[in-house]
Amino acid sequence: MFDPGLEIGQIIKNADIVEIFKCGNMGGMRRSKTTNSLVIISDYTKGLYHDKWIGGVLHYTGMGKSGDQDIQWAQNATLAESGSNGIDVHLFEVIDAGEYIYCGRIEFVCKPYTDIQPGEDGNVRNVWMFPIKPVPDNDVKSHRCLYLMIWMTTKAAERMSMLNTQR
Repeated sequence: MFDPGLEIGQIIKNADIVEIFKCGNMGGMRRSKTTNSLVIISDYTKGLYHDKWIGGVLHYTGMGKSGDQDIQWAQNATLAESGSNGIDVHLFEVIDAGEYIYCGRIEFVCKPYTDIQPGEDGNVRNVWMFPIKPVPDNDVKSHRCLYLMIWMTTKAAERMSMLNTQR
């Protein structure tokens, strides 16, 4: 198991993630073969993906900006198989641009499912949602994460209203 040496709630920069995890510097899912880990980033400043916290579970949106997502494609497959492929998955959240909050290792709560979200092109599409939660030893309920949960609930309601109008 890879230990990044970070504290839950610690705020770091993108360059730190690259250095610590030995992964790429772009994207919401970053695989590292060197550390045998997958870094996933829930970035609420960009607005394309509609990740949402529901009852202590983060429903994390898979990879793919336009068109229907494929669970067998790229890091979607890595994340989907993380319970059996030996890869440690670490979660970061971004509330303020450039500040990555470490939430620790995660695990699945249940199997991934499909949802409907608008793509980068504005067209409605099928996306994969990964219901995850921090492993039991993590405590991600810092004031920032609590604020985030309230903010995300509000945004989710707004987006659902928008999707219902588009149908």
